[in-house]
Amino acid sequence: MATIQITLRKKKNKAGLFPLTIRITKDRKSTYLYTGQYIDDKYWDDIKQKVKKSHPNSTRLNNLLASKLVEANKSLLEIETTPKKSVQVGDIKQTLTNKHKSHSFYDFAENYFVELEKNKKFSRINSEKPVLNRIKKHHHSKDLPFESITPLFLRGLITHLNNSDSVGERSIANTLIFIRTLYNRAIHQNLIPKETYPFGSGDGKIKIKIPQSLKIGLTADEIKAIENLYLSNHPKQHHTRNVFLFSFYLAGMRVADVLKMKWSNIKGDRIYYTMNKNKKILSLKISDKLQMILDEYKSQKTSDNYIFPELKNTEENNPKEILRVTKTATKRLNRYLSQIAIKASISTKVSMHIARHSFGNISADKIPIQMLQKLYNHSNIQTTIQYQQNFISKDLDDAMDNVMNF
Repeated sequence: MATIQITLRKKKNKAGLFPLTIRITKDRKSTYLYTGQYIDDKYWDDIKQKVKKSHPNSTRLNNLLASKLVEANKSLLEIETTPKKSVQVGDIKQTLTNKHKSHSFYDFAENYFVELEKNKKFSRINSEKPVLNRIKKHHHSKDLPFESITPLFLRGLITHLNNSDSVGERSIANTLIFIRTLYNRAIHQNLIPKETYPFGSGDGKIKIKIPQSLKIGLTADEIKAIENLYLSNHPKQHHTRNVFLFSFYLAGMRVADVLKMKWSNIKGDRIYYTMNKNKKILSLKISDKLQMILDEYKSQKTSDNYIFPELKNTEENNPKEILRVTKTATKRLNRYLSQIAIKASISTKVSMHIARHSFGNISADKIPIQMLQKLYNHSNIQTTIQYQQNFISKDLDDAMDNVMNF
């Protein structure tokens, strides 16, 4: 009968730390399974076979070791109760190694991207692959076992990203969310134990904080200034203004949805469309201002074609190509919008997405926030509130003035 116990093997690594291992003993012969965790030997209680409380991550490490010990004993019981020839200690190690090998975060992430591609989530792939590269740049290793993603590792990653000029607070939060998402998926698939989960509150775990961002849009006067600009001698700027105002007139429709809009989306005096981001269906009335833009493009209308020209030569059944062309077109439109802003004497940085924030700001004292939530199809009203931040600030200013003007 073999025995299994947790032990600190007296074999230092280059950092001078000792490996926490599972020792398998049979017929007075021992072999070791490495857990991937290393500590200073002063933190090891050899009698209790536990990490001492003086270690900063003692609870997490002891939970991990207990979990691995339970798994190993369960597997050993299965091995020894299976009718077979005499089993040697090496055979037991090989079987346990195959059953409880470390799972690579990098390999898991690549499989995750394959799944996203099969589901045609190309936009998500484009936004999350740079996040994975960000992690690899910090880790400096070809592999990253899930077991190595400890609170200590994550704090090092956060420090590294904080010291990078090109990474902001929101990008850091997105990096942690990406890791947490994959960690939860791996736990759900029973690849790693719950006890190793590095996120949460208490016991030194990592709590993800989403930084607040101020959604500043244009004012009604600035939108009017853009509307009133004479751009007939500048057809590219004129077209860009049409696309921008088309978005604004439809409650800040996202640029990807604007460029994919077809004549077939128009039914009578309404536009029906499915939001690209969340696949929710929306129907909006065509205003007189919007109709004027549509009338400009009617001469280019075919039986079932795009309203705007950006995607007209793109294969409809090739979402990856549509995403690529849309991103390129958006950069070009934003460049022309910057030129338009200068002509309109607007100091705020103007982009296609600012049409969405502008509608939210201007609508603040005109429609209830619950109505704006419906227009934006936000699941959480807190997201909608951010779009009316200017109005909320004005409300606070008025309240302060009422008190101070005595």
